[in-house]
Amino acid sequence: MQELKQQIDKDRLPHHVGVIMDGNGRWAQGQGKPRVFGHHSAVEAVRATVEGCAELGVGYLTLYAFSTENWDRPEMEVGALMQLLVDTIGSEMKMMLDNGIRLATIGDTAGLPEATRDALAFGIEQTSQGDGMTLILALNYSGKWDLARAARQLALEVGAGRMQAEAVDEAALSARLSTHAYPDPELIIRTSGEHRLSNFFLWQAAYAEFYFSPVFWPEFRKPDLYAAFVDFQQRERRFGKTSEQLKQATNP
Repeated sequence: MQELKQQIDKDRLPHHVGVIMDGNGRWAQGQGKPRVFGHHSAVEAVRATVEGCAELGVGYLTLYAFSTENWDRPEMEVGALMQLLVDTIGSEMKMMLDNGIRLATIGDTAGLPEATRDALAFGIEQTSQGDGMTLILALNYSGKWDLARAARQLALEVGAGRMQAEAVDEAALSARLSTHAYPDPELIIRTSGEHRLSNFFLWQAAYAEFYFSPVFWPEFRKPDLYAAFVDFQQRERRFGKTSEQLKQATNP
């Protein structure tokens, strides 16, 4: 683990990391356990990832915790996930405070159960003075929901005469996304070997680097996180330019 960590250049860390935490149910079924067992076992992976990012100096970490599509799962599983969220905020409060972590959320949180909303409000208030990493929980979130919501706001403003249609551009839309206060992610990690976004950060991921880990989320630990950072730092991020243009910009 230390060898991997030592390979990471802290001056070239991704400022914002997004994680699609995938594979809880399949991992549990592989153990001969119910799917809910996988969700409970994943708390250690969350802790390791949050601590690892905070210790390295990552500015923002977004965990895709519950998508709008997840409501279609069995009612018992959804209920267990909501209760687990409440329990985890309480059990991990000391860890967040010790690491100076500020808790935040994105998504249609009004659609969450009252107990979950109360736990989130408590966690956000308790960690509001944190001066380290911002931990963003994407709850009842989807990229399509985010874009539709932003487009609706723009349409209302144009319709009310508060904005000209010609002023609707990328910046105007970005400013109305739920992530408007945060930088776009530079690295998105997905576990369990799947290779898709699953409706996560559809707009914000335009120039993100993707890292797909074969590890199921309940088994994801700091060495797996470090491997993602090492891989990220080996990428050439061109943003539409050529390699030669990048070299000229850094070596005029």
